[in-house]
Amino acid sequence: MTQVSDQLVREMVQNVLERVQTGWSGRVSPVTGTAAPAPVTAPGSSVVAPAASRFGQFTDVNEAVAAATNAQRALMRRSLAQRQIACDLIRQICIQQADRLGEMEYEETRLGHRAHKPEKLVLVGQTAPGVEFMKTECFSGDHGITLEEHAPWGVIGVITPVTHSLPTLANNAVNMIAAGNSLVCNPHPSGKRIAAHGAKLFNQALYEKLGIDNLVSVITEPTIESAQEIFRHPDVRLLSITGGPGVVAAAMKSGKRAICAGPGNPPVVVDASADLNNAARCIYEGAVYDNNLLCISEKQVYVVAEVWDAMLAAMEAAGACRLTPQQMDQLGRLCIEPGTDGGHARANRKFVGAEPQVFADLLGITIPAGCRMLFGQTPHEHPFVEAEQMMPVIPFIRCESFEQAVEFAVDSEHGFGHTSVIHSRLVDHMTYMGKAMDTTIFVKNGPSVAGDGSGGEGYGGYSIACSTGEGICTPLTYTRLRRCVMVDNLRII
Repeated sequence: MTQVSDQLVREMVQNVLERVQTGWSGRVSPVTGTAAPAPVTAPGSSVVAPAASRFGQFTDVNEAVAAATNAQRALMRRSLAQRQIACDLIRQICIQQADRLGEMEYEETRLGHRAHKPEKLVLVGQTAPGVEFMKTECFSGDHGITLEEHAPWGVIGVITPVTHSLPTLANNAVNMIAAGNSLVCNPHPSGKRIAAHGAKLFNQALYEKLGIDNLVSVITEPTIESAQEIFRHPDVRLLSITGGPGVVAAAMKSGKRAICAGPGNPPVVVDASADLNNAARCIYEGAVYDNNLLCISEKQVYVVAEVWDAMLAAMEAAGACRLTPQQMDQLGRLCIEPGTDGGHARANRKFVGAEPQVFADLLGITIPAGCRMLFGQTPHEHPFVEAEQMMPVIPFIRCESFEQAVEFAVDSEHGFGHTSVIHSRLVDHMTYMGKAMDTTIFVKNGPSVAGDGSGGEGYGGYSIACSTGEGICTPLTYTRLRRCVMVDNLRII
């Protein structure tokens, strides 16, 4: 009986200490019935005592970083098993509340296809990498033992896009917490409410189960200025950016290490050996997902002349609606804006992620019920080819040879190094294109989304760091390597 009581006392004391250090300031302790003192900060530290019961909701960057710092310190006193619990809680929320959260995201952003919003959250819940990625390397020899372990950075500054506001935040949270970090997110202003709400749900669950608040902190009124504050904050050790060229460029100039998931413009090549019906089904499936919002999605298709007519017929059989070249030109003038300052053409924000019927209405045509994609022939220099259009309107370009198709594909990808796709039965063609494209993701004979854990093997993620080379991010992406050496001892063989 005495042993049980001692254990209970130890657990109660530990609970109080952890709550004090995670921002439980000014509240009455359910354990002691007294007010908890504010966290103690080291002399000279920029960390200040955060407000109580915030559940990750902040308007001030300094307060958010302070709270996240205290939360990360508490996390580092916990076991890997408890980190796994934290990751599983976020995954469970994404799966169990996918319908409601997906609907909230669609209602706020009005981008993409409503039915696909919950699916993206379920994918995060099923495939986001967690603690299982945290491996230790060991070297043993005549001179002793060396261990290399993956350590956290601390507080990570995060930028999320409007196209996948909560899925990106949730995926990042699982990765970063598994690695022992906390995060402060400046979401895209047009997706701020769903990001903040998701963070609140995550923090409430984490606090209830683990007694740690503010592991996932969000700036609820995000601005360019608040993003810059995060970039410059001395207690933000690492940046993780998912967005367009502008925010990526700003992060790269911050003077801190930045993991940047930038834009993509994935091309597809269809050669004469391809299974055309499969190619058509796959292109349709990948390009229509969430109305082509994903940076991984098929944006333009290069088809060799030998199978041109058959391929277009296969697309129609797959459910796509074929437009005339003149109609593609008309949509290009309406939906794509010219680049500025020497940059590439870009999508007109008004039409990003719009439903196919919106484009049919612009043309004054009727499309079949259930049709989710429009396509048509364009030249290689067409605005729909140059821009990352993020619309279910896909340009098809006729090529005289496989080599020309690959040459055009490389040009249209703009060196982003993101994603490319080929449909072919010839291994030498796959090899040729893979080397020429040099993209982070290269999919053969499947939809683009198979390259990110949806229909293909492996894990998935919503931060694909092509700009800085980390690829699809995992917990290891958000760690730094530490080495521990024992010289001339502990080798027992």
